[in-house]
Amino acid sequence: MRAMSGDHLTEAVAGCAAVLGGALERDWGAVRAGSLEWDCHATAVHLADDLLSYAANLAGRARDAYVPFELTLDAGTGNAGLLHVIETTGALLAAAVRTAPPGVRAFHPYPFGSADREGFAAMGVAEALLHTHDIAQGLGVAYEPSADLAESVLDWLFPHVQPGPAPWPTLLWATGRGELPGRAPVTGWRWRNNLVIPAERLTLTGLRPAVARDLALGGDGGFTWLEGGPYEGTREAAGFMVKAYEAGVHRPEFGVFALVRHEDGRAVGGIGFHGAPDEEGRVEIGYDLTEGARGRGYATEALRALTGWALARDDVGSVLATVERTNTPSQAVVTRAGFVPVAHEDAAGAELAYELRP
Repeated sequence: MRAMSGDHLTEAVAGCAAVLGGALERDWGAVRAGSLEWDCHATAVHLADDLLSYAANLAGRARDAYVPFELTLDAGTGNAGLLHVIETTGALLAAAVRTAPPGVRAFHPYPFGSADREGFAAMGVAEALLHTHDIAQGLGVAYEPSADLAESVLDWLFPHVQPGPAPWPTLLWATGRGELPGRAPVTGWRWRNNLVIPAERLTLTGLRPAVARDLALGGDGGFTWLEGGPYEGTREAAGFMVKAYEAGVHRPEFGVFALVRHEDGRAVGGIGFHGAPDEEGRVEIGYDLTEGARGRGYATEALRALTGWALARDDVGSVLATVERTNTPSQAVVTRAGFVPVAHEDAAGAELAYELRP
């Protein structure tokens, strides 16, 4: 798995500079940028401002809002100078991504209030690809980024979008910039950074499709695992999540989470939902731990955190868990988390069902 990184940003900004560098003699302020309401000059300034803002938020570990400043060009700055600003702000964001420790998050509003270093890299790449497209379209010059860059943006920021026949047309469609056969036009859109849920000793880190795919195929998903991990249940759940993503039915907030221990940053297990809530607001949950992490209360802590998050939502009325009849430690976990036994249709009698309500 190739995680989103500063290298992706460097590649995306270099592609922008290569295309726009061939149109420096044009009047960027006189031409509308593709389907946007801005002209090409304003769009280029917006791109540079976004890259700088992301770099500042990540480097400054912004918590509740953007760092309170914005980009202002010197009077008389021409197209060449503006393009240099884009290259510079892209380099600043790439540096911020490369130097940020794993797991560090900073403010971004969509949709859960924060993003990690990979999320900031993905947002920067998305801004570069999409606004280079807008400006190039307005100027009448050809532009198409690599399929790898477009696919990475989709994997990291659009987990709610079913993959299409090719990454770049799919990204353009997902952002209201193009059409895809058999799909309705997109008139409003937001990208989605992954959800993280804090617990006392753990962070529940939502898996993105690329991470889930790597885990399902036997990789580490970019996490440093406690010895013996990830356990087979986490890999299986990741595989089911990938299938849901590819079928276009994945709801990212009802996906799979890695349990990352605060004390050393190691992943010790996985927890997640079997899918989105049904029509009656019921959602099923499952979890596992690496063998070396068992017996320390991690599963109970994670279960309480995730069920607390779920039951605070309007679309969830109850959380279900099924446990093998022979698995007494897991039965103790759900009981400690507040679940109570309920009737369950299990012809073989091999499983017990538990439920938790608000």
